[in-house]
This record gives sequence, C-alpha cells and structure tokens, in this order.
Amino acid sequence: MKQIKIAPSMLSADFAKFGEEVALTTASGADLLHLDVMDGSFVKNISFGPKFIKEARPYSKAVFDAHLMIVNPWNYIERFAEAGADIITVHYEACKDRLKDTLKAIKSLGVKCGAVINPDTDVSAIKDVIEECDMLLLMSVFPGFGGQKFIPEVLPKIEEAARLIESTEKNIDLEIDGGITLENVKAVKDAGANVIVAGSTVFKEKDRAAIIRALREV
Repeated sequence: MKQIKIAPSMLSADFAKFGEEVALTTASGADLLHLDVMDGSFVKNISFGPKFIKEARPYSKAVFDAHLMIVNPWNYIERFAEAGADIITVHYEACKDRLKDTLKAIKSLGVKCGAVINPDTDVSAIKDVIEECDMLLLMSVFPGFGGQKFIPEVLPKIEEAARLIESTEKNIDLEIDGGITLENVKAVKDAGANVIVAGSTVFKEKDRAAIIRALREV
C-alpha cells in the first residue's frame, strides 16, 4: 500500500501572512503544499503566480505541488520550475493533444509532472500519457473555488485511475482534490487515492497538526 500523503491547499491560507502560513502548515506535518495557480481564464478565479511561490519557497522544505489551472500552461512551466515547484500538474482540458509534450517539457526541467482531469472528464482521456506522469490528479469538485462539496460520483473514477496506475507498474501518486473532509477521506483512500488535498478542512481548525494527523490516519 502506498504511503498516505496530506497536501493542504494553500488557497485557504491567509494571504496577508502567506510565508508564515507556509511555515506553520509545514511544521504541522504537511507532506506537500498544494499551490493552486488560477488565471481567471481557464477557471473563473485568480490566485497567484510564480513570484508568489518563489517568495514562499524559503519558508518550507516540503514538496511544493503546483497545480496549474491556466490556459497554455506550456508557456509558464519554466517560470514555475525556477520559482521552486517540485511537481507541476497541468490539466488535460487545457492541453488536450499537447498534454504529452507538456509533461515531457516539465520533466526536462528537472521537475516531477502530473496530469489533471476534471470531474466530467473520463480517465481514458489520460491513458496515453500515464507513463509520463509522476502523479495523476483527479478533481472531485469543478476547479476554481475552495470550500465546494465533494462530488461522490468521482469515487468510481478513483478506482479506475488506481487500476490504470497499477497497470504501469510505476510508482505514480494518485491525488484527489476537492471537498475532502474527515467524513469522506476514508472512502477516497479505499478507492485508491494516496495524496489527499484538503483546504477548508485544514485551515478552519486551530490545531492544524491534529487535523492533518487525523486525515492521514482515519
């Protein structure tokens, strides 16, 4: 069984003291810090860019998991790699037939890469690129805003994705993002996810170490 990793979504952090939030969340036991990059075009929200990530980098040695919810991501991957991202994930919906080339370009920068699919995209859409991936990210909400409710219809897709990963015989992480709580985290783990993104669930609690530990162990 793969190691369970917790990746708090920094979109739910206090941006006015982001460096401190990064340090505190790392000290609380986060394995990865999930960094949602939104451009106002691919999704109807705007968050931050590579400069923000670069200035946060000195506050943590945790894995920086940069989730690019942007159009034409291939134009920006070098900047995010230089900013300190350890893994860069890009959407099938943004890349389409350029997905494989984009993943290869990310890896050429010495950074891990991953493909992302929205709740209404079939797992089969990324079957041809899974061998390139270090991570596969399934959205369990439609991307753009934190605090949304988990879409339970994604659970069979997690199982399908886990089978696809197993068929490669490679050590590929399966990440789930959107509406994860203590009530549903066991179901997504049982379905095969091993990297758990949680925003509101982590940041609404005063004791982040306790909630991160609970998400990992429940």
